[in-house]
Amino acid sequence: MQGVQQTGAAHGASEELQKITVFMLKHQIAGLPRNFELVHEAFTGGNPDLARELAALGSRPSQQALDQIGLKHRLSAHCGVSAERLQDEMLKTLTRLSDQLSLGVTQKRAFTNSVEGVIRSIREDVTVGIDQLLGELDLLSSIAGDMVKAETVLSSDVARGLESLKAADRAIRASQAAMKRDHLTGLANRISLFQTLEEVHATASPAKPSALVLIEILDLPGLQHQYGDEAVSKLIKGLAGIFRKAIKKHDFIARIEADTFAFVFEGINADEAHIIAERLFTTAENNLVFASETSPGVGGLPLAIGHAMAHEAADPTSWLAIAKTATMLARQNPRQPIIGYKPGQRQVA
Repeated sequence: MQGVQQTGAAHGASEELQKITVFMLKHQIAGLPRNFELVHEAFTGGNPDLARELAALGSRPSQQALDQIGLKHRLSAHCGVSAERLQDEMLKTLTRLSDQLSLGVTQKRAFTNSVEGVIRSIREDVTVGIDQLLGELDLLSSIAGDMVKAETVLSSDVARGLESLKAADRAIRASQAAMKRDHLTGLANRISLFQTLEEVHATASPAKPSALVLIEILDLPGLQHQYGDEAVSKLIKGLAGIFRKAIKKHDFIARIEADTFAFVFEGINADEAHIIAERLFTTAENNLVFASETSPGVGGLPLAIGHAMAHEAADPTSWLAIAKTATMLARQNPRQPIIGYKPGQRQVA
């Protein structure tokens, strides 16, 4: 049974990739990774606004138009491109300021050399006439005036350059933050989850346990087909808000796939993780009423929940994998929608 489901999942992923490839070829969209992400989100991300905006571009959309949509919807690859562009602009600004400062130093040296030349002239020829001395002083005054003008321009350019650097730094920080956020819900995304798993797993132990809980919405494609993308997008946003309010401020929550939320709880054991999973399940069930084609009876939103402990996994990737396995088993057994991983022969509880 499991092999059949895996084959079906692989076939579905292949069909999805084929649709994306055909769409990009038909509309002559460059095969860049960020463009694949954009089209994938339009096809499967449950974001009708993005899909409409992409369709409105028509055939042969410009890369600039595609990038603008990607940035607007905070897709990670497009945010990364934006950060790289801003960093390049910062480097150019720093180079220009460096050149201007070097020019200012050169002008100061020229003025200093002129002053020293006048002083030497006076010392070497004490009989120098007042007219000649005044002429040399006028020359120095002229050089000093030009230098002051250049310094004023330089000061203004430096001030503008610093403001430009500050603005670029703020934009880069915003882009980096957007790369770690799910565009639909505003929650952390998969990138942020992996960073959190690495940090938490590094210090986890039986004495300092931490749990990963995955919650999957069952039959999300069926819900989209029955109710429409916009209604399901609102559902996901609502569910995100419910989950956020149901946990503590320091607990971690992310949306890592179109139908999957992830939670990281530090300082709890497996039994406590199971209790929290039950509470989240009940909270969602009491607040969201939906029916899919595969579950026609109106009731709570169908969910599958799996959880696993950090110290029972070899590394962060394995931690996520065993939590996914527990979720898959919960998906296969509607009577037991919450399953926790246990090491050894009896791997679920």
